[in-house]
Amino acid sequence: MVNRRTVLGALGALGAAAATGTLTIAPRSAEAQQLGLQESVQDAIKRVFGTRPIKDGSALVKLDIPLIAENGAVVPVTVEVQSPMTPQNHVKGIYVIADKNRIPMVTHVTLTPEAGAAFMGANIRLGETTDVRAIAEQSDGTLLAVKREVKVTVGGCGG
Repeated sequence: MVNRRTVLGALGALGAAAATGTLTIAPRSAEAQQLGLQESVQDAIKRVFGTRPIKDGSALVKLDIPLIAENGAVVPVTVEVQSPMTPQNHVKGIYVIADKNRIPMVTHVTLTPEAGAAFMGANIRLGETTDVRAIAEQSDGTLLAVKREVKVTVGGCGG
């Protein structure tokens, strides 16, 4: 049985070993994540979805994002998909893609039927005026997409 005294004794021994140098942990070199860097939007979509066709989802997918973003560093986005969210028919994932970003795949949310609603919200970063896409992946593998252009301005001047 593990009790408080045993845990404190083990932590004390571990601390003493670290302090005396008998316990060493070699640092590892940091490596940059290569996946997704400097990727075109077509390459990102192909990497994630393969060759599956992407259908127009404007009847079922609602992308709510400002048409003009005064601060590209913080752009609020919400995506809602009309789905029954049953084990047989639900949204598995929602992806947000910014076409002209250096890393186009901005965010991804995984959903289960227990979520009850296919909805996500986040603040994303946009480097420049670009199309923003929301792609919903259904449980049967169907992909539904909507797209909207967002103008990123400096100081909110509309340019």
